[in-house]
Amino acid sequence: MRASKTAPAREGRNGERELHISGAEGIYPASEIPFVVTRYTERALTHPKGTTDKIVLTAELIREKPHMILALPVSTVSCRAPDEGKTIVQEILSVLGITKKALHTGFGVIQKGGMRGAAIISAGRGFRLDPDKQRGVRVSRLGITAPASRMLSARLSDCGINTDIVREAVILASKVVSHKGVIAELCVSDDPDYTTGYVASDTFGYIRIPHIKVNKSTVGGRVFFVHEGLDITGLISYLETTPVMVGRVSPCAGTHSVYEVLNSSHR
Repeated sequence: MRASKTAPAREGRNGERELHISGAEGIYPASEIPFVVTRYTERALTHPKGTTDKIVLTAELIREKPHMILALPVSTVSCRAPDEGKTIVQEILSVLGITKKALHTGFGVIQKGGMRGAAIISAGRGFRLDPDKQRGVRVSRLGITAPASRMLSARLSDCGINTDIVREAVILASKVVSHKGVIAELCVSDDPDYTTGYVASDTFGYIRIPHIKVNKSTVGGRVFFVHEGLDITGLISYLETTPVMVGRVSPCAGTHSVYEVLNSSHR
């Protein structure tokens, strides 16, 4: 599902532009499609980013058997303000080998905002590698089995964070970093009422960072940091077209300092 509305073009440009309001997707049995369509439509019509004037729902038969993966473990770092959040992101990503140049490029993408998909950035040289800089790369064909979904909800509930936003982000991030070419994902939601971002990696799992932006800010974006020399065409194909489902769930660790999180690699 993708919901959007028409908005004036940015300053200095003529015409109009399509403003993204809400999106969602999953892999479901055919029998659940009517329920999912209703749920996705309700989300589009009640989103805090505004009233949508266009909702597109697509149902597609997936013929390829999905790859089954393990969900990333979830933890939350103590953070009180955006400046502290940025420092925490820098600390985590630097440990993972992301250079200052790559970090600068990534923060620039998120600050600019307005992208439907994610930017792909080389972890060393900091170059944008996604071919369409306006669209980015959309992670698609992802889902979770019913037993794993119940387990994920239970474990997130124990930590007080069992929401659609967290569940869906964990599933998406788990697919992204399941590709060996991806070192880490950095995400800041453009939802004005959601101020928690995250860094996801195979090394440290899914790390939530509260107050990573000010309340009511619509600035946000998603960045994938990848190994130098990676086959970008192959990565994009995996992210956009290969069906992947979470079949097993990792623990939820609660809230800790960034140093505690960095000293508890789940590998």
